[in-house]
Amino acid sequence: MIDETAEEIREMQTHSSSVVAVHATQALEELVGREFATVEEYTRALERNGSVLRRANPSHASLQNAVREVVDDVTEADPDSVEAAQRLTSERIDAVVSRIESGKRLAAENAATVLEDGATLLTHDYSSTVVEALEQATDAGKTFDVYVTEARPRYIGRKTARTFAEFDGVETTLITDNAHGLVLEECDRVVVGMDCIVDETLYNRVGTFPIASTAARLDVPVTVLGSASKIVSEGFVFENEYRPSSEVLPEPADGFAIENPAYDATPVDLLESVITDEGRQE
Repeated sequence: MIDETAEEIREMQTHSSSVVAVHATQALEELVGREFATVEEYTRALERNGSVLRRANPSHASLQNAVREVVDDVTEADPDSVEAAQRLTSERIDAVVSRIESGKRLAAENAATVLEDGATLLTHDYSSTVVEALEQATDAGKTFDVYVTEARPRYIGRKTARTFAEFDGVETTLITDNAHGLVLEECDRVVVGMDCIVDETLYNRVGTFPIASTAARLDVPVTVLGSASKIVSEGFVFENEYRPSSEVLPEPADGFAIENPAYDATPVDLLESVITDEGRQE
């Protein structure tokens, strides 16, 4: 059911935003298999369930845009039958998912050509685009030393480190988040993914801003990877997500509060470049 899928999306905290967007968009396929008396009843169900899925993770611009695009394309087409509406829904889901996946792949291809052979890199959190970029680069014969932050409190960076450990040509070192200031002096570049870029601000996993700030101080270039669909100029207001306090402190807090934000905001002027499926922007 859509509600169950929305709950799954809320719990998909170790997945990249592109993966979450694909999962949410494909969930709408469930409506194609249901019976509806009229087109109006179907489009109302499509709009209602689209809203449920978008509310499941309001911080992901790619999810918001992908689900909204499918819903808007079907409702604005004004199909003349339920069958036509359902057929169009399936077509639009396939098209949107294909674009998300190809955008991520092309962004990784563009990044793989930019990353210099033998470079020492630092990455934060888990980005499927960063992973794919290094996979393509190492397949082409390049080698890298890569520092990976733990990305506390959920330690998502451990997933990244384990993935890189399987790549021939990548020497991986897992570090605590606060150690970035120490190891950046050894690094040639910081490479991170993005949740989205909105109004000259990069929103990404919390901890990105201090890494980018320290890198700027040490003259280490910061490159952000992701599909161009994650760069939003209008129609989206970022909403930070606050995770359960139990992720930070398992026992109840006694006499103090706990905040556990999922993302932080990094001014784009701290970035050297943004690489998307449309190329490199500096």
